[in-house]
Amino acid sequence: MEGSVQINVTESHSNADQQKKPVLSWDEIIERSLSNFGWMDFLQAILVAIAMFFDAQQSFISIYTDNYPKWHCTNTTTNSSCTSSSDICKLPRSSWSWDTHPSNTIISHWNLECASTFITGLPQSSFFIGSLLGSSILAALADSSLGRKNMLILSCLSMSITSMLIVLSTNVWIYSAMKFLIGFWRSSIGTCALVLLTEKVNSEWRFRVGIVEYFMFTIGYMSLPGFAYVNRNSSWKSLYCWSSIPGVIYSIIAYFFITESPRWLVMQGNEKEVSKMLKTVSSQETYDDNNNGNLASRLPKPPSKEKVSIFQLYSSIGELFHKRWALKRMIAVMILATGIGMVYYGLPLAVGNLAFNIYLAGVISASMEIPTCVAIYFLENYRRKPSVLVFSILSGICSVMCVVLEHRVPAGKVVLAMVAFFGACTAYDLFLIYVIELFPTRVRNTATSLVRQSVVFGCIFCPFLISAGRKNNIFSYGVFGVVIILSNITLLYLPETIGIVLCDTMEQQEKKEIAMLSDEMHQHEIITGNVSV
Repeated sequence: MEGSVQINVTESHSNADQQKKPVLSWDEIIERSLSNFGWMDFLQAILVAIAMFFDAQQSFISIYTDNYPKWHCTNTTTNSSCTSSSDICKLPRSSWSWDTHPSNTIISHWNLECASTFITGLPQSSFFIGSLLGSSILAALADSSLGRKNMLILSCLSMSITSMLIVLSTNVWIYSAMKFLIGFWRSSIGTCALVLLTEKVNSEWRFRVGIVEYFMFTIGYMSLPGFAYVNRNSSWKSLYCWSSIPGVIYSIIAYFFITESPRWLVMQGNEKEVSKMLKTVSSQETYDDNNNGNLASRLPKPPSKEKVSIFQLYSSIGELFHKRWALKRMIAVMILATGIGMVYYGLPLAVGNLAFNIYLAGVISASMEIPTCVAIYFLENYRRKPSVLVFSILSGICSVMCVVLEHRVPAGKVVLAMVAFFGACTAYDLFLIYVIELFPTRVRNTATSLVRQSVVFGCIFCPFLISAGRKNNIFSYGVFGVVIILSNITLLYLPETIGIVLCDTMEQQEKKEIAMLSDEMHQHEIITGNVSV
């Protein structure tokens, strides 16, 4: 009897302890189920990030396909009026010839050497316009019906197929329309890849797998000069085929081997994934088989799939602009994003204006992304505003100096262009971190999406500036430098975020802003002696 009494007392204490344990949230369940990161998870991360390899190639392929090729005079003994400094548009066609294959670029293929800046810049500008429109439409599908995996594969496959079909273009207008479609489809690749990578791991590995995406984008950019060099004596169509066919093969492989985001599946009410999550968490608990019922009492009700209306998808935009402080902050970061984005994408696209080996210049330009990673690592604990300002100003000054040294020191111009790109890359990456810290969780994804759209908006004007810069670099490097410097004025209207705790709601953010402003005013009064203790 005494032994049985002791057992009952022990059981009652055990039940009491279990009842005190809080009910698990679905965030906790997902975090626990994704706590183990093995080799299969690493291979999944690599497979997802490879999509960025093809995205980088399509983003910068116009450096070579839309380039203005070099030319030389023919029969100089009979045509003494033709020199290397002559205006090609004022020379008879029989007096000069292209250095490469007649169809090496669209300029030589469609005789656009004397076309207007609008015509030569239209294809790449159409690419960015398509990206701007696509990012507004496709992002909602990834959050609702299609999911991250399907949207990533659909975007990569459609982009690659359109890139193959672009070789059927018969003029610059059809070519520009196809570039628009390529830009439209690739617009969601970067976002879907990053979201899918980070949602397949817990918070401990989130930053590390994000670097995988950035690394693959850099590798894709660095590989492009090699593809272009191999096809330097062929038509521009060959370069599109070489870069698009592997993208189609990758999309097919990815469809069968990439797994969907478990977070998205759970939130969609996927019973199989929910059961898998619960079993994983159950195995991590210290309960005996006889106490499984106690664990069940700590689990929330499985989520049910809900239909998301278009109004719900974009309601956060209205919430973001409802508060005056948020609207002011959003306008400031969008202006800054336009300036930094214009230089971040414009400088690589302008390497053809450096009067330097375009293949070597492309490799050097892409390699500037590597020291950027090192700089970001060391700047993690430094103040955001001064860091963004310093590297933006560095990029702007070096860009302007490229105009000054245009005819004086050609080699110095190349070095300055590379340093300017390094400054723009570092400022761009720091700026994206800064934006995440500026807004609460409730609207953070929306704010980041709007910022990325602002970056693309600035890129729309780059091809026209680069085309005009072939005759005078003040229209390309000069404008880039001035724009990125002036855009940093908006930093005056933004707060510092280093070391702050991120807020979840707009109300929490607003209260924190008021408290911080009150503390700053109080400290200022103490320093100036206008407060009595």
